[in-house]
Amino acid sequence: MSGKSSKSDLENPQELQLLYSQVHPFFKVYEVAYYEGAVYFYGTPRVEIPVLQKSLWPVFASKGYQMQLTSNLGEDILVATPFAQDNDKFPLTNIILAIITIFTTMLAGASMFGADVFSSPSAILEGLPFTIAIMAVLGSHEMGHYLMAKRRGMKTTLPYFIPFPTIIGTMGAVIKHKGPIPDRKSLFDVAVAGPLVGLAVSIIVTIIGLMLPPIEFSPEPGSLVIDLQLPLLFELLGWMVGYDGEILHPVAFAGWVGMFVTLLNLLPTGQLDGGHAMRAMLGEKAKHISSSMPIILALVALYVAYIMDANASVWIFWSFFLLFFAAAGHPTPLDDSSKLDSRRMAVGVITFILGALCFTLVPFSLVTI
Repeated sequence: MSGKSSKSDLENPQELQLLYSQVHPFFKVYEVAYYEGAVYFYGTPRVEIPVLQKSLWPVFASKGYQMQLTSNLGEDILVATPFAQDNDKFPLTNIILAIITIFTTMLAGASMFGADVFSSPSAILEGLPFTIAIMAVLGSHEMGHYLMAKRRGMKTTLPYFIPFPTIIGTMGAVIKHKGPIPDRKSLFDVAVAGPLVGLAVSIIVTIIGLMLPPIEFSPEPGSLVIDLQLPLLFELLGWMVGYDGEILHPVAFAGWVGMFVTLLNLLPTGQLDGGHAMRAMLGEKAKHISSSMPIILALVALYVAYIMDANASVWIFWSFFLLFFAAAGHPTPLDDSSKLDSRRMAVGVITFILGALCFTLVPFSLVTI
């Protein structure tokens, strides 16, 4: 073995020799190079590419590396890049977006408490309870994905919050996943971790919000207010704590938002969490469910609009939105042959049932008082 450049964080002879011995049965290595923190194995595949990826991805992931097979000028190259590479960078963008989102959600929360921020800027602090609640709900969902992805040896970023002047002051949060998916178990674990953790936090936030005293706030006549329809899970929690009011505390509203986000994310199509989970559970058969979801939501929209004579805009939007998700398909895990065990299948069924408990035909509508 030789190196085309020197000095690398991965240039550890013993570790490299061990890695080489595990790679060589699947990829005949004739040269090793180091460049900008990555190790490049030059050689020739000994097995079919899917077999090579399936066999070597866990090897590299267990050592903290992501693996990629590429070629340059007819030369096959197996590239090992450390997962820690991006984590060494200070997450400045994540922090800036989180700070801005704290401000925008606090502004939205203050308006829910009836505060006039323009007359008294310090009144924005009245929205702090809502900010804490909504950031916990949305952040926990993405952190569930993040922590499980790290546990399964997958490369992902920290959550990016999206500040936006909506009724809740944000468009949610996202993480970016890089690299292939090792197997269906990893795909499933990462997919359900976000909704389950996020829903658990939403339930806690909802219970706290329902136990708080109602807000004494009377909108001006002619004002537009949001009329919420409560899902079955929310009503069950209200029954448990003895809630019998009509006006939701902003903290309880944050819990409602968490349930609504969980429902949308668990729609079994494309690359939504539900699409990932269904793909892991059913394999290629999941594409039939994925492609049918836009049609199902369109039928729901027709029922709401013409039978219930209610606002169906949310389902019309999502039926078109899911067309793009379904058309994009789903990435195939490196190991797509091993099926999920019965425990994961049960967790998957329970997860989708919990998502269904967050469904309402008319989640919200704007009314003039």
